[in-house]
Amino acid sequence: MHKVAVLTSGGDASGMNAAIRAVVRSAVFRGIEAFGVHQGFEGLINEEIEGMNAGSVADIIHRGGTILQTSRSEGFKSIEGMQKAAERLWSRGIENLVVIGGNGSLRGGAEFSQLGINVIGIPATIDNDVPFTEAIGFDTAVNTVLEAINRVRDTASSHGRIFVIEVMGHDCGEIALAAGVAGGAESVLIPEIDTDFNQVLEKINQGIARGKLHSIIIVAEGVYPAHQLKNRIEAATGHDTRICILGHMQRGGTPTAVDRILASRMGKYAVDSIFKSERNIMVAGEGSRIFSVPLQTVVAGELTPKLELYEIARMLSI
Repeated sequence: MHKVAVLTSGGDASGMNAAIRAVVRSAVFRGIEAFGVHQGFEGLINEEIEGMNAGSVADIIHRGGTILQTSRSEGFKSIEGMQKAAERLWSRGIENLVVIGGNGSLRGGAEFSQLGINVIGIPATIDNDVPFTEAIGFDTAVNTVLEAINRVRDTASSHGRIFVIEVMGHDCGEIALAAGVAGGAESVLIPEIDTDFNQVLEKINQGIARGKLHSIIIVAEGVYPAHQLKNRIEAATGHDTRICILGHMQRGGTPTAVDRILASRMGKYAVDSIFKSERNIMVAGEGSRIFSVPLQTVVAGELTPKLELYEIARMLSI
């Protein structure tokens, strides 16, 4: 009989629990014995493994975070650590491992698969920076940012202020772009495009010229220091400018329907692939389509920035 273990690794993302639930219940449905690994790859090394059944994942689809918890493992970066982790699985007769996480987790899974473990990856990261797919957690994070924009806009409008809102995305501007377009921001600063401070000022001044006294500037973390941006805007425009750094509140919270459905479909597909003897793939989702990509292809691939959203943001903020 097949056996499968599931773990979550790296940064948490809302929808991870829905994915765990889908993996475990799909395994039960298929007659596959399911195990949960606590604390990610580190827990695998330390043999924090327990059997799971349909009841183990009851009432978790709506919860943020991960019931299996997560961590970043230094030990797993060594061949000795990976070998020890593999032995933990082999000792229980487990040959399949579902890894739910972002780029680093999938890269670790791809290396681990070279020891003979069949690794099935499920992309889960709020940054949405995994190639070939949409990631679990992104939609929830964007909606969290959007709610913050809506609330900040009320205050900005009431007081005639400019707000700089910093969102997550040091190397990827997906959250900033999506939230900026959906929230009607005047400017969006992302790592994929060089910052043009004059263009930021131009957007603000265009609004002021037509009687608009407030503006929303979205900046991905690490692109431009929020405090410096605030000071430069205030000095150039004379308008009261404030900062709102959303930080880790973007990670948590109840997952949206989009993330719950995506996680459920990906979790089922992961178990189906094991049942059909597919090996070492990542489950990918794009629109209504769920498909597989070889893990090694994912690791070697590069994300193509969705810069058409940047053009939309630039054009609609006139």
